[in-house]
Amino acid sequence: MIDVHCNILPGADDGSRHMEESVAMAKEAINQGIDTVIATPHHMDGKYHNFKHEILKYVKDLNDRLQSEGIPLTVLPGQNIRIYGELLDSFKQDHLLELNENSGYLMIELPINHIPQYTNQLIFDLQIQGYRPIIVHPELHEQFIDDPNPLYELVKNGALVQIGAGSIIGKNGKKVQKFVHQLINANLAHFLGSEAHDHNNYSFQQAVREVRKKYGNGTVYLFTENALLLIKGETVIADQPTRIKKKKILGLI
Repeated sequence: MIDVHCNILPGADDGSRHMEESVAMAKEAINQGIDTVIATPHHMDGKYHNFKHEILKYVKDLNDRLQSEGIPLTVLPGQNIRIYGELLDSFKQDHLLELNENSGYLMIELPINHIPQYTNQLIFDLQIQGYRPIIVHPELHEQFIDDPNPLYELVKNGALVQIGAGSIIGKNGKKVQKFVHQLINANLAHFLGSEAHDHNNYSFQQAVREVRKKYGNGTVYLFTENALLLIKGETVIADQPTRIKKKKILGLI
């Protein structure tokens, strides 16, 4: 299996603190049936800056270490890019990194407490340039929880969505867990990532079991096949999304 979102690079961000922790994460990934992970360190989030060429070096160093220890995990380069207005200019400067370097897929993270006004236009502009943006863990976003329609519009217009394993099994609270299952039901989820930051919180396999139990093998297949198609740079499976209907409270929507 492929984990498309993992903070496994040592010392790059708030994930693995050092190489030994990265090795421990790799071993835990193997224990959970994963043979490939995409390393997705934060970039331009106000605290961490991980530029393309730095990430490529970190990934090479980690793969060299894993190979030397006989750990059969392949780490692919990626980047979790916080949305910002000059994002397209940064591509011209060769600062940004597609998932697996040349797949065309990009991880885009929104600020947790608001949706920038330029989001729809920037996502559209990325698509015009040939990129395929993936909105990461929208289930953690308060505005999407309160009103899922902006996310629906983004997906309807071609954006993709990655949800986190921890959210599926309730690690981020019941409200988030309820919403992430609404996303799956509404065809507003295309990828599953561990979002692991250390070897102790690697809950990928537990989330896969929960998805299989709740939705059957078809949805597990969608997530696993899409991860494979992503790293190949091929078109992923994306069923027609539907709007999430919010329950009425005291007769009001």
